[in-house]
Formats: sequence, C-alpha cells, structure tokens
Amino acid sequence: MNKAELVAKLAEDAGITKTQANATLDSFVEAVTKTLKGNGKVTLVGFGTFSVSKRAARTGRNPQTGEVIKIKAKKVARFKAGKELSAKL
Repeated sequence: MNKAELVAKLAEDAGITKTQANATLDSFVEAVTKTLKGNGKVTLVGFGTFSVSKRAARTGRNPQTGEVIKIKAKKVARFKAGKELSAKL
C-alpha cells in the first residue's frame, strides 16, 4: 500500500475528503518526526512504538573494490510492533 492508497482508505473509512485525509496523514508524520528528532518516542497502544536508537560506528567493505571503509555512527528510527498488531499478523 502506498501513500495515495492509504489516503483513499482513510478518507473512505472516516467519511472525509481525500484532501482532509492527506492533511491528517501529513500532520501525523510531521508530529512523529518532530518527536523522534527530540529523542522522544511515540507509543500507540495496540499498534506499536516509534523510537530512536543509536547505531555505533563500524568498519565495512566497499563491495566493488573490497577496500575497508569506516561507517560513521548515526541515529536511526525504529518501530516495534505492539502486542495486538503482532497477534493479528
């Protein structure tokens, strides 16, 4: 499912226009992004938790040349499915 399909489904289920559904989805994504940028986490009971974790610096290998390279440490977004979502899958 892509964003357009999700927006159409949200609009149909909620009885709103696609424009309103798109604005709602954009607002949700922006709120989650701002929270994660501030090192917070977003928990939706029954669905899951969005959080930030730190990935340590490490060495890797260039697959074309075989040369050893250094990969910098960085923050990555994580999602952990909630109990109810996991049970439905």
